[in-house]
Amino acid sequence: VIGYDYAKELGIKAYIYDGNTADEMEDLSRISGCPLVPRLSMGHILNAKAVGRMYAESIGKKYEELTLIIIHTGGGISIGLHKNGVIVDICPDEEGTMSPERSGGLPSISWAKVCFSGKYSFDEISAMVRGKGGLTAYLGTNDVREVEKRIAKGDKKAALVYDAMVYQTAKCIGGLATAVGGKLDGIIVTGGIARSAMFVNKLKARVEFLRAVTVIPGEFEMEALAAGITRVLKNEEIARIYD
Repeated sequence: VIGYDYAKELGIKAYIYDGNTADEMEDLSRISGCPLVPRLSMGHILNAKAVGRMYAESIGKKYEELTLIIIHTGGGISIGLHKNGVIVDICPDEEGTMSPERSGGLPSISWAKVCFSGKYSFDEISAMVRGKGGLTAYLGTNDVREVEKRIAKGDKKAALVYDAMVYQTAKCIGGLATAVGGKLDGIIVTGGIARSAMFVNKLKARVEFLRAVTVIPGEFEMEALAAGITRVLKNEEIARIYD
């Protein structure tokens, strides 16, 4: 809406590039097991695809030639399977791993009992899974650095919950790897938590049997937007119009 208003005022075009609900999933990966609740494409798509291009360039390849698993880590953790330039499947933060602020996937019947207990409003239920879940729910903080300090001081609960987050992340990576028969060109960790040596080393210990893990910490949203629209303006990519 903001882009539309600026474009209208200035008489120019406005573009949205790799929004967090950009959908490239294969039909096979949309099936959830319940027709009322299809699996949706949602994640840190802008940064993940930007990092995929950065990695491809670093090894002298094109992003569109590679099969990658890219893990974006932040308040939420989303994990995408990138195949030939398309995110064909994704473990979004609402059904994948727990993270600093997200609960991740929950046991469905037990969660349904919580939802229908009459104790919580919809807003409270939503906050439990997105915003106040994960590390926040168990440890009262969404700051991974704070949790690591507690672990260093011998806090066993903090260590267990932290390891569970790494464990669940690794399981999501392994699950996506099976979708391509383990034939991966790389596994990439990005986002804020990628700066944590503890997180990265624990994750590597669980998944590097699949493929070497490359770490590209931080977020590159602004650069990705500029680069993406530049490709459109240079006719290297074709803009789509959605109704």
